[in-house]
Amino acid sequence: MYRPGRVASATRSLNPFVVGIFVVAGVVILGVTIGLLIHFLAFAQKPYLYQSNLHITNVEYTSQLDSPTSQEYRTLSRTIENLMNETFRASSLARQFRRAYVVRIRQGNQGVIATLLLKFQFTGRTTGASMNTRIAEILRQLQNNSGTMTINVSSENVQPIPAEAAQDILIRECGSSPELMTLSFERIIAGTQARAGDWPWQASLQLNNAHHCGAILISNAWLLTAAHCFRSVRDPRRWSVTFGYLLSNPERRVNVRRIIIHPNYIAETHENDIALVELNGGVTFTKNIHRICLPQANQNIPVGASVYVTGWGSLQPGGTGVNVLRQGAVQIISNDNCNAPQSYNGLVTSGMICAGTPGGGTDACQGDSGGPLAMADSRQIWSVWGIVSWGYECGLPDRPGVYTYVPYYRDWITQQTGI
Repeated sequence: MYRPGRVASATRSLNPFVVGIFVVAGVVILGVTIGLLIHFLAFAQKPYLYQSNLHITNVEYTSQLDSPTSQEYRTLSRTIENLMNETFRASSLARQFRRAYVVRIRQGNQGVIATLLLKFQFTGRTTGASMNTRIAEILRQLQNNSGTMTINVSSENVQPIPAEAAQDILIRECGSSPELMTLSFERIIAGTQARAGDWPWQASLQLNNAHHCGAILISNAWLLTAAHCFRSVRDPRRWSVTFGYLLSNPERRVNVRRIIIHPNYIAETHENDIALVELNGGVTFTKNIHRICLPQANQNIPVGASVYVTGWGSLQPGGTGVNVLRQGAVQIISNDNCNAPQSYNGLVTSGMICAGTPGGGTDACQGDSGGPLAMADSRQIWSVWGIVSWGYECGLPDRPGVYTYVPYYRDWITQQTGI
């Protein structure tokens, strides 16, 4: 029912001075909002990537530079990156420059050619052709001031590159991880549950479409895994491989063409517990699916190094597996300590390596077999050093996980796959 008395009373209570204050306040808030929006669009800094090729004429190309995991590759890349960082931080773009990263090194007509990604942060108003010119001018200074290296730079080799294109370049190289895609190098692995794309080389080896073992993508067509995964069934037609961090919703499923088990595998002693799986048709690399690097033959890994084991295995002996990929940080343990009487008492051979945590705890378990033991180098390139093989139960003190030592079998891998 209409009640005019109350309406009239409410209207008389509005003071014109108060109304004015509200109007002014509204205008001020609107103005500030528009101003902040304009400032954000025009002046806020955003990341921009540029690609450049440096021709280093006095560095001899060798086969060691084929592998990002070799000491020669790491040393040369770090030298180039340090030179880039020093040059730009002493330039007019010091405040905008963030970092340089060598994507790959290849053979040139004379010497080597290094492809770099350069990361900057500019306001939207300062990008464009003028930035190409400024970056090229700074790079050309290296032709006369590059220490022991003789460098040639041409202006047309400096080009802006979209983030998606940079990502495509990186995933073609082995060992790229999420932090490498943004060149942030600030990854922190916390907890035990992985996210999409954290371990893009991790695969699930499935028997009759059910998870059986882990596997490790080392090319678009080949995976590493453990030989003991095939003790019961070796017919490739019954096996498939899925990719993605969720078993229930994989990003890709591929059939298996061929299984190659090391000819000297001994089940009773776990020796030579390594196998190769060839995919039927291979996979196309994406942000969430691409290969890990292989270390060089007989390359050593330092005792105490931090490494990571991943898989869908059970959380305790005799338990069931999990749906979401899990990760765990462990440390390399010397074979001497691992072979101590209170540990494995001489059962660990030169083709094996141990990794665990002091006092037990984090460890691989049933269902993780065949998965990777991975480590990142100083440039955040990941390599697979071990394959989950065996151990006494899971996570016990003095009973670390035992892994097939990949560098020991590097030549065999090459003989079988050409990788």
